[in-house]
Order: sequence, then structure tokens, then C-alpha cells
Amino acid sequence: MSLETVFTYAAPALKFGRGASREIGYDVSGWGARRVLLVTDPGVAAAGHADDVAGGLRGRGIEVVVFDRSRVEPTDVSLEEAVAFARSEGPFDAVVAVGGGSSIDTAKAVALLVTNPGELMDYVNAPVGKARAPQNPVLPLVAVPTTTGTGSESTTICVMDVLSLKVKTGISHAALRPRLAVVDPALSATQPAGVTAAAGMDILCHALESYTARWYADFDAKTPEQRVPYCGSNPIADLWSEKALGLLSTAFRAAVHRDPDDPAGVAAADEMALAATFAGLGFGNAGVHIPHANAYPIAGRVRDFTPADYPQDEPMVPHGMAVSLTAPEAFRFTFDASPERHLRAARLLDPAAQGEGPDVLPDVLARLMQDIHIPNGLGAVGYGEADVDDLVDGALKQQRLLATAPKDVTGEDLAGIIGASLEHW
Repeated sequence: MSLETVFTYAAPALKFGRGASREIGYDVSGWGARRVLLVTDPGVAAAGHADDVAGGLRGRGIEVVVFDRSRVEPTDVSLEEAVAFARSEGPFDAVVAVGGGSSIDTAKAVALLVTNPGELMDYVNAPVGKARAPQNPVLPLVAVPTTTGTGSESTTICVMDVLSLKVKTGISHAALRPRLAVVDPALSATQPAGVTAAAGMDILCHALESYTARWYADFDAKTPEQRVPYCGSNPIADLWSEKALGLLSTAFRAAVHRDPDDPAGVAAADEMALAATFAGLGFGNAGVHIPHANAYPIAGRVRDFTPADYPQDEPMVPHGMAVSLTAPEAFRFTFDASPERHLRAARLLDPAAQGEGPDVLPDVLARLMQDIHIPNGLGAVGYGEADVDDLVDGALKQQRLLATAPKDVTGEDLAGIIGASLEHW
């Protein structure tokens, strides 16, 4: 069979900088929108960010209806609630999401299902759902991230936990990519240290996984209708990933441990927002692989862990934390597929990193995770040897992600990675 000769690249329109969120009314009014659904969550609403954006929209004569019950780490149930609200309160001309990846993903589901027939599970990725493609255009979406990390403002993915199956999955289609991403570092600069650390590990793994993904020309050739948004590492995505890693090398620790009154802390927070944007533009096209596939069951099967600086009303492993917990071992496993990329990534993160073997990047990651207080492996969030098979089963359901890994991945491989990730240091 012949190999692929084409890679694809797409991105939303982008507006970046402090104060950018005050201009959304101007942008949306230019689309001819007169009635908008604003999707947010209770924490962001309490901080006043959603009110500020809504005020800017109303100042341009746009009617705004607010849904402020997005759930941190969305579920199929929470997304269905948001869709039901939008269907009952509509019609709308556009959707504006103000919040972390949870609010943005909730808004993606709403934008899809208020214009298309059927229910949520009709569109969820196979084998969990039916993987139906949209029949009609989705509502235009403005994504306004208030955390630095998820990259959802740039991607075609809507992620959720399916409660009945205890599995994290999602909807993946090019139509879900926001029309406009508005990244205002002033909104994310107030996030607490624990959120900065977890979300920052999501940025880092986005950059590392897309940079080490299977090269686009190593896939079998596809027809145009077979091409998916995650096309493998490619020259354009590589540039964004390298820029993100370079920023993270200096900004990440400083942002987690920042003094909000210190100008250096403000600069670090802004650089984290820029790194998140760069990483999103990279992985939103190249894709992610093993750490993200493992993260889905890690988050979906949590029993009693509650992380610092997150809501304490129910157990959760935040997405970025879940991704990071198997990352060192995952990159040890993938090293032989592209040693030069793993070593370059390690030295972009830590220019002082020494060595030439498979331990270099995992060691750089472990030192960073220690410094920013990420839990010491899966054991620290409540998993043990007896859970390995269950976590492997959940990860194997993420074939869309595993297909992007730079080498073939079996259940036995995943068991080795997950088992070795119970403790890192």
C-alpha cells in the first residue's frame, strides 16, 4: 500500500493579548449575530469573567442568554443538560464559551446539537457512540479560555466522561473547531497554583505528544474523505510545538510559584497563555497519543482523589494531571521510534539535560513534576497494581489517539507503561 503524501493544517481565527476579551462584541456583531448563548461554569461566573464578556456583547446590541452550569470535567449527563437548555431557550446565532476546556467542550456540544438532529451519543466517537458526522453547519463558536492548558479553543474535539461506562471519550469532527479563539492572559492569570500546574502539564504533553507523533508520511495513503484532523507530526505543527516547549522551559515553574504582585510572575503567566496557544495550534493538527489515551480511564475511573485548588465536592483527577501521570513512562516507551525528537524535546525543556538515551526526557519530566507538586504517579491518586488491567482496557478504547503514536501499541505495552507509572520518584 502507498504512503500518505498530504498533511492538513487548520486553525481558528485568533485574537491574543490582555484586553482581547473586551472586544468580542465587535467580533460577533460582524457575523450578523443578534442573539448569543454564553456558556460558562459557576467558578468562572463567580469570578466575574463571564459578566464582563456578556457586558461587552450587550454593549454592541447583542442579546445574551447565559448557561452557567458547565461541569468541571464534563459528562454525557452534563452535556445533555446544556443541550436541553439551549434547545429550549433558542434559537441563537452564535455561542460564546468563557471558561476552561470544560466550558468550551460543553459549548461545542451545544453548537453541534442545536443545529443537527439526534442526541449526544449519536455523534460520540466509535466504539462508544455512533460517530455520526454533522448534517448541518454548527453554530459559530467563540472560545475564551480562562485556564492555560486545554487547547480546546483550537481543536476539533469535545471531551466527556460517559458515566454509565466509566470511560472518557469525545466527539471529533472538523466542524467543532471554534471560529474564533480569544486568548486574554488577564483571565487566566488569577488561576491558583494547582490549576496552573495541572493545566500546564496538559500544555506540555500537547507539545510533546504532537512533536513525537507518527510522521504524517508514515501513514497509509488516504482519500480526501478519509482524512481526519489529527494527521500526525508535520512541519507546521512541529514549529508550534517547539515554540511551546521553549516557553515552558522558563515560564512553567515561574508561573506555578509566581508572586501575583511581581512583574516577573505576570510575565510568566502571559508566557504560559502563549505556550498554551502554540501547543494547541500544534496538537490540534498533529494529534496526541499514549499519555492522552491513558488519561481518559485515569480520570474516568477515579474513586476518592480530590486535588488541591479544584472543587472538593466530588473526586476527580484533572485532565492535565491525568495526562501527566503516565507521560514519563510513555515517552520512555516511544523513544526508539524517534530518538532525535525525544532528545531535542528534552533539551528544549531543559537545556542542561545530559545523556543520549531513553531516560533523558522522562527524567526531565519527573524533575519538573516534582517541582510543581504533581502527584507522584498513579499510586498517589488512588490506583494500584490491581487497577492496571482496568486502566489498560480503558486506554485501548482510545484507538483514535493510539493510532497517532509513533509506534504500534499493544495492551501489553500499555500494561507496562501504566504499571511502571504507579510511582515515579
